Amino acid sequence: MTAIEDRPQMLTEAFERIAAAAEREDVRLEFVHGELGTKAVPDGDHDEIIRWVMQQCMRQRPDLWLYPERGLKVETYRQGRAKPDGALAPQGSFAGHGEWADAGQVLMTVEVTSYDSGTDKRDRQDKPRAYAETGIPVYLLIDRTLGEVVVYGSPEEGAYSRIERHYFGKQIELPPPVGMTLDTEPLKDWTR
Repeated sequence: MTAIEDRPQMLTEAFERIAAAAEREDVRLEFVHGELGTKAVPDGDHDEIIRWVMQQCMRQRPDLWLYPERGLKVETYRQGRAKPDGALAPQGSFAGHGEWADAGQVLMTVEVTSYDSGTDKRDRQDKPRAYAETGIPVYLLIDRTLGEVVVYGSPEEGAYSRIERHYFGKQIELPPPVGMTLDTEPLKDWTR
């Protein structure tokens, strides 16, 4: 990688100003690995999946809360900005924080793929790397296009060393520190 490829498209502070203005226009922006990206506005099935994950978290881990759309500082030097569909953390973790919070207390991020052209790069490539670099213990990817749940765990040296793929309909175990069991059968109802 050359020095030019390492240079971000803009400074993090400039991104934050642009993102704040875009929120008023119903556009969701992220800044991962130095690149400005847009995130599709969720459809109804996407919302149902997040509701379902939230319900599972409330039942199995009432000591934690799944914060939807929580702005997080991500990547090795925290210059990235991501808004995962869900961030599982102890209740009260983000009190007093602004729009972009440190991810130090986040135990799991959740992303649900959208049906747009950017989902492959964003959710399957960039996000696992950014979340692993940040040290987030678990990344749960619900991939509606492929009909599978991907559980990323054990972040080491900027990458997840454990990756498990499960087709919808299977019962899966989320590793510690999350420690939950998900019966993914309902996910079949919310995909095309």
